[in-house]
Amino acid sequence: MSSTETDVDTRITEEQDHLDKVYARLDRMRANTQRRLSSTLRESGGTPQARSERESYERMYTEDLSKFDAAEHNLYFGRLDLDDGETRRIGRIGILDDDAADTTLLLDWRAPLSRPFYLATPAAPEDVDRRRHVRTRSRRVRAVNDEFLTLGEASADDVGHGDVVNENALVAALNAARTGEMTDIVETIQREQDLIIRSTHRGVTVIQGGPGTGKTAVALHRAAYLLYTHRDILSRSGILIIGPNDDFLTYIGQVLPSLGESGVLLSTIGDMFPGVHATARDERDAAAIKGDLRMVDLLKRAVRARESLPSKPVPVEFDTYQVMIDSALVKEARAKARSTRKAHNLAQPAFLRAALDGLARAHASTIGSSLLDGSQLLSGADIADIRDEMSHDPEIRRALLRFWPTLHPQEMLRDLYADPAAVRKASPGWSDTDRTALQRDTTFRQNDGSDFSPADVPLLDELAELIGFGTDDAERAERERWRRQLADAQDALDILTGSAPQDLEDELDPEILMAYDLIDAEQLAARQTETQRLTTAERAHGDRNWAFGHVIVDEAQELSAMAWRMVMRRIPNRWMTIIGDTAQTGDLAGTRSWGDVLRPYVAERWQLRELTVNYRTPTEIMTYATRVLTHINPTMSPPTSLRSNGIDPIAVRTDVDARGKVAQRAATRPGLAGLTAIIVPHRLYDEMASAVPDDAETSPRVLTVGACKGLEFDNTVVVEPAAIIADSPLGHSDLYVALTRATQRLTVIHSEDLPPELGDMTAEAPDAW
Repeated sequence: MSSTETDVDTRITEEQDHLDKVYARLDRMRANTQRRLSSTLRESGGTPQARSERESYERMYTEDLSKFDAAEHNLYFGRLDLDDGETRRIGRIGILDDDAADTTLLLDWRAPLSRPFYLATPAAPEDVDRRRHVRTRSRRVRAVNDEFLTLGEASADDVGHGDVVNENALVAALNAARTGEMTDIVETIQREQDLIIRSTHRGVTVIQGGPGTGKTAVALHRAAYLLYTHRDILSRSGILIIGPNDDFLTYIGQVLPSLGESGVLLSTIGDMFPGVHATARDERDAAAIKGDLRMVDLLKRAVRARESLPSKPVPVEFDTYQVMIDSALVKEARAKARSTRKAHNLAQPAFLRAALDGLARAHASTIGSSLLDGSQLLSGADIADIRDEMSHDPEIRRALLRFWPTLHPQEMLRDLYADPAAVRKASPGWSDTDRTALQRDTTFRQNDGSDFSPADVPLLDELAELIGFGTDDAERAERERWRRQLADAQDALDILTGSAPQDLEDELDPEILMAYDLIDAEQLAARQTETQRLTTAERAHGDRNWAFGHVIVDEAQELSAMAWRMVMRRIPNRWMTIIGDTAQTGDLAGTRSWGDVLRPYVAERWQLRELTVNYRTPTEIMTYATRVLTHINPTMSPPTSLRSNGIDPIAVRTDVDARGKVAQRAATRPGLAGLTAIIVPHRLYDEMASAVPDDAETSPRVLTVGACKGLEFDNTVVVEPAAIIADSPLGHSDLYVALTRATQRLTVIHSEDLPPELGDMTAEAPDAW
């Protein structure tokens, strides 16, 4: 055995000894937490406060166990030897030695003392003499790799390339086969990424980066870092991460737990309105119109149109008299309600008070003039009594509320879409084409809101603001209504209880509940809200009025102006991380300029950070993607691909009738390893999906460009790039997205001529496999 091999074995043995200590401590931590959880679960009964505390501990211990389980994989991955002799070992979570309280077995990767692991270079060593990368699997150390950052000791292999840290581990991770779930980059964070992850900026940070630059990974690691650094604030207010689609959220779902965090709410735009899971699909033009800021004025006019006037007097019976609700009375009440400047539903009490006051005065005048002497004998107190009596008359209330009804966002938006006349009235100056795009059949209404599209959700949120639905004031009003209901019910039960024969009660089995026992139990249940048992993320998910401590928006270039209004309501402190690439904007209502989006909310108080290295896409593929980028915006610089894999993209020409079968064969060709996707134009999705066997275990996935945003695959088969361009005015942006999803191999299938940017792609016959 050579001296070099002996040295490697010695280093592996040294790190294995330490790893054994780390896992032994982790196992003790897990066992102690499990015992505490079991003890907590055995407790029962007690006061509501005691039950709430027990549930809080149960949640805490369960989250700790989940964190330990998630951190199990590659728990220890790095070591720093400083020039003063200090040694620091870096891992996914921090672990102290229980035998020596002042000894740290493992530093959390987010701790300040861990930062040189990601920043140190030979040019700026950060007091680091040696950085060691430790590769483990199944609790065993498999390899170690040392980088000497003191140039006098470093060899060319040790130094690596520029700012690339742990290049061997990084390239291995990039070449590894994809699994359909995103993996964290905690072992291979690069300098430009770390500077963003640990940024102390408390305003809006925009991370602009081309395909494969690690934007999403940086955002997720930033979320974990912020929760670690600002836990006192963010554990209460939470972090919201918004992604482009459900597939994307599934793809990234395991990253945060593996980084030691789980208390983050992941959502799409389509899920941001409580009670609505928007899955319907809009045509591009309809989605663009719904995302336009013109919709704000349209919705305002639509709400005001529901504050109507009677076309003729409405008679209502009251106390053997007929009272008339006419236009003058309603108009005066409407003016007083609007003068409160409150949202529609919240102004309804003011409308009712004013209308009832006018109705009571009119009725007092009527009955006063009918007295024998014809004089007005009714006092102000008499009129107040009449008004109070009218306020409890259901017929009068119902008649008045026809002209100022209680509105609900879902019902109102559906009614608006189904009523061309209402849309026309609310949209002066619009073209008939734009108005028609908003019309749709609302016959099939779904309780979960799945009949809405993601573009409808910001409109529901806007309506909720205009109506006063789901606001703090509305919640207080609802609680007050509930208290009145309980009081009325209790009064009725008291009467019932008082009228029950005492001897009957004495004869009853004490275990049998009386009616008043049930109402008492219900009152107690009403006070003990479910929110006490929910995590911060779970509470925030059901509360449209929740103010998050930090919001991260991924694929942010796809958000419309209306969507940005909804997002900004969730983050009043404007502490945000926005991730995107304006060259990849595919939505017609999407973002083309970060400044245009942000200035209405933060003026110039935002910073732009750029990622410039493409870790995903090999040079061979990026060559063609760069040409498409030049067509999109000649001033934009493409990210620099870190690697070349020697696999040139190929183009396969075939007949229209055969392209589905050819695409399927291309995606399952012999020797093809890893995860494969077939990316198709929107209008060809049904055709291509039917050509691919529906076997989730072995078949490649068929995705539109919109559905593959944010995802990556080992191999991609892009079908009809010319049709992708023709599908939309932003078709070149869609093609840019499609071409940059692969980490290894790109195949293009086409019956139409290739776009000029791909014209010289290597041709291959369809039967070559």
